[in-house]
Amino acid sequence: MKLLVLFALVAAAAAWPNFGIMADSAGGAFDAQKQHDVNSALWKVYEDIQDPHLIQLSQNFDPLSGHYDDDGVAAKRLMKELNENRLLKQNHWFSLFNTRQREEALMLYDVLEHSTDWSTFAGNAAFFRVSMNEGEFVYALYAAVIHSELTQHVVLPPLYEVTPHLFTNSEVIQEAYKAKMTQTAAKIESHFTGSKSNPEQRVAYFGEDIGMNTHHVTWHLEFPFWWDDAHENHHIERKGESFFWVHHQLTVRFDAERLSNYLDPVDELHWDDVIHEGFVPHTMYKYGGYFPSRPDNVHFEDVDGVARVRDMLILESRIRDAIAHGYVTGRDGSIISISDSHGIDVLGDVIESSLYSPNPEYYGALHNTAHMMLGRQGDPHGKFDLPPGVLEHFETATRDPAFFRLHKYMDNIFREHKDSLTPYTKDELEFPGVKIDSISLSNRLETYFEDFEYSLINAVDDTTKVADVPISTIVKRLAHKDFTVESVITNNNEHEVMATVRIFAWPMYDNNDVEFSFNDGRWNAIEMDKFWIKLASGTNTITRSSKDSSITVPDVPSFQDLIEKTKEAVSSGSELHLEEYVSGLGLPNRFLLPKGTTQGMKFHLVVFVSDGAKDAAIDGLHENTSFNHYGAHNGKYPDKRPHGYPMDRRVDDKRIFSGVTNIKCMNVKVYHVETQ
Repeated sequence: MKLLVLFALVAAAAAWPNFGIMADSAGGAFDAQKQHDVNSALWKVYEDIQDPHLIQLSQNFDPLSGHYDDDGVAAKRLMKELNENRLLKQNHWFSLFNTRQREEALMLYDVLEHSTDWSTFAGNAAFFRVSMNEGEFVYALYAAVIHSELTQHVVLPPLYEVTPHLFTNSEVIQEAYKAKMTQTAAKIESHFTGSKSNPEQRVAYFGEDIGMNTHHVTWHLEFPFWWDDAHENHHIERKGESFFWVHHQLTVRFDAERLSNYLDPVDELHWDDVIHEGFVPHTMYKYGGYFPSRPDNVHFEDVDGVARVRDMLILESRIRDAIAHGYVTGRDGSIISISDSHGIDVLGDVIESSLYSPNPEYYGALHNTAHMMLGRQGDPHGKFDLPPGVLEHFETATRDPAFFRLHKYMDNIFREHKDSLTPYTKDELEFPGVKIDSISLSNRLETYFEDFEYSLINAVDDTTKVADVPISTIVKRLAHKDFTVESVITNNNEHEVMATVRIFAWPMYDNNDVEFSFNDGRWNAIEMDKFWIKLASGTNTITRSSKDSSITVPDVPSFQDLIEKTKEAVSSGSELHLEEYVSGLGLPNRFLLPKGTTQGMKFHLVVFVSDGAKDAAIDGLHENTSFNHYGAHNGKYPDKRPHGYPMDRRVDDKRIFSGVTNIKCMNVKVYHVETQ
């Protein structure tokens, strides 16, 4: 039998020459082969594999024959579960918040992550592609590609084209099926959920933006709550703090969008109050029916098998008590201080709760449990056997306006902690010898809605009797004109200095045209950019384009474009250059500005220049290209300062900011143009 497997593997390598010959080489043209295999594994993931090479691997590869750095422990475990018929069947919904389904997906992730060569990685991907639940497979493969050393240069196809059901309204999916059955090419217009009688419809473009949805799920793939240092090859630095910051930024951005649409900032949820806004998702699973809906003004109910409402109140009370005392209690009874800049990192781990939480038995998992509690309010006792709600998928969670109410609730807990810390002093803020003389913008800040088209080919079923026809959907999405921020900075030191430039903006007025206090404004600050430069002695003019913002990323090429670029590179033996798309952590680069208004919505724009030598956690800070605003999952986070510094702590007197020369403010307007 082993001999037959050997012959089969040899035949597979012969059918795909680069695969066997270059399996252990690094970089170069072989990256194109890796990209090809990942593309092929994810293409039409609910259908049979179409690539001949992966078909052979799926039939002939033996996971127990692969090469692993854990002696094959993970592969043996998963094969035992498969052979004993304990894995979730195909054609069934998958949710990461379902404990057993998550365990199964992570079993496959472990197999892929412990693979030490591409032959083993690709063989396992092909074998389990046909053996496991499709949702579990997609999650495991995405997580493995992000974290594996073997796939550093692989670009993941856009999730909204791999699993379109999670990003697209059900009416559009039904139209796509009609187009396929009638063999009629179609470009289907997509509308946001809700109607004009629902005020929340005004900001649906934000919560349902597929780029923002992709950003949210990608962050949770890069910084997963299930990450266990004991089984992985590194510790994710400042993971809890990054959890706080990415959701804080989503919350304050959502509030800015609400103000742009004449709505009040979002109110927080309360466990002992009603959920005022109902939600009908108009979204369906590929398998499992429609996502559950929730009517207006329902009281939180206990959710069978998840938690009771009083449990959530108890957990909240314990966390607030820890903030008041300035420490959390570890499993062993140890005292862990949170009364410093590191405290937010501990608190983030506690609230999520990730496996980094020092005491999940006592503090629970407020965030993860809350997602399930809220997501299941449509069927809290399982009476109707409904599938999980949108809150139980990171891809769909922000579609529900209650997502932002939930995170405003947790954001207020984080603020309670941050406000307990001592405000920054002048000495902590100033940069001796450095003065910002002026800041200016290259042009008027303008936003608009543009049409975006993406493919629905992977949304419809396949048959050999019916050929594919082009099927896509067109959706409106927020974008803005490019702009640059020019800062004139004088370095009065007699030598060159390293500097960190941080740019923030926040709305000046609430929905009643009352000006926000400086303290409330800085908490609502949207971080626009952060970068490092060297300042020569004398006058420096620094010009920074919005396209270069460190917190945003460009659109990943469409799945079809990825496939075509990869095929061309593989067939020619050339290198595949997709470097700018490798990291998908940031917000879409068109999403940097809030929408604004037609008359111009007023914002405070703040540029703050701090001492890069004091900020730096790594050498060569100004040359660093791996930095991402939302964290560094595979290395040292380059900036010692807390996320949001210096706007992260309370300000009792704004004159402390106006009294230093390395901060400069200006008032700007963001205009929304209805037609382009």
